Amino acid sequence: MRIIITGGAGLIGRALAAELVGAGYEVIVLSRRPERVTGLPAGVRAERWDARTAEGWDALADGANAIVNLAGEPISGQGFIPSRWTAERKRRIRESRLNAGRAVVQAVESTSSKPGAVVQASGAGYYGPHGDEEVTEETPAGNNWFEQVAVEWEASTATVESLGVRQAIIRSGVVLSAEGGALPRLLLPFRFFAGGPLGSGRQWLPWVHIADEVRAIRFLIENPTASGPFNLTAPNLLTNGEFSRVIGRVLSRPAFVPVPAFTLRLFFGEMSMVLLEGQRAVPQRLQELGFTFRFSEAEAALRDLLQ
Repeated sequence: MRIIITGGAGLIGRALAAELVGAGYEVIVLSRRPERVTGLPAGVRAERWDARTAEGWDALADGANAIVNLAGEPISGQGFIPSRWTAERKRRIRESRLNAGRAVVQAVESTSSKPGAVVQASGAGYYGPHGDEEVTEETPAGNNWFEQVAVEWEASTATVESLGVRQAIIRSGVVLSAEGGALPRLLLPFRFFAGGPLGSGRQWLPWVHIADEVRAIRFLIENPTASGPFNLTAPNLLTNGEFSRVIGRVLSRPAFVPVPAFTLRLFFGEMSMVLLEGQRAVPQRLQELGFTFRFSEAEAALRDLLQ
């Protein structure tokens, strides 16, 4: 029982590897520099790839249970402070996703025994802003650059379906983890008694606990009827303002110092749309298939992560 994870050295990849190896799978993460990948869960090994082709790792895909494609340049950059979307960063964000998708397709094409599934990463940002409207998997994509990159990312591995391989797409929300990602950035101003909503605070925050993120991915790997897009977000979402108040309550800190929208636009440019626009993306198809969330309420999720 073998599963390959591209982008497996990242926040979600490491947590997913731990979940899968604990369930008895052979787990292989692909990295451009496997010798530098440390701290992987026991039993997980790293193999080299160039993030562009199937050269050197295609044999691993033969007979695999699944390939989980998480690879791609981080939308908010590598550092703690989010980075502006310069023309060069936008090029890297897009090309890293499309190159990884093409590599996965090449690997599948080369196999004599096809993998059982390809789980393709995407994001709830696929839909663009919809105000207070509930967004399901049937909602069309938005038209801005950010949303169109998500469309292309999903399409990058769609060819595997014509090869008889099931494709499941995970449109993940903001993944909450104490180990990194968005949560430490959200918490920092609260720790200095300066926390509050971003912009108006009325935008929806499509969050999900890291434990449910990886449990849902495993669920999609193991469910032979799971194909197409799935919103991977908690069922009980909050607006940014409501979520800020929950953080304040959990940390016993005030939550009334807003960050004005114009300040975010000034510092982060076009990337500020990720902070100021949200989606009320509900996990309709996941729940219809019978997936049960362990953390459906934001306060319980935060207390679990911060205890």
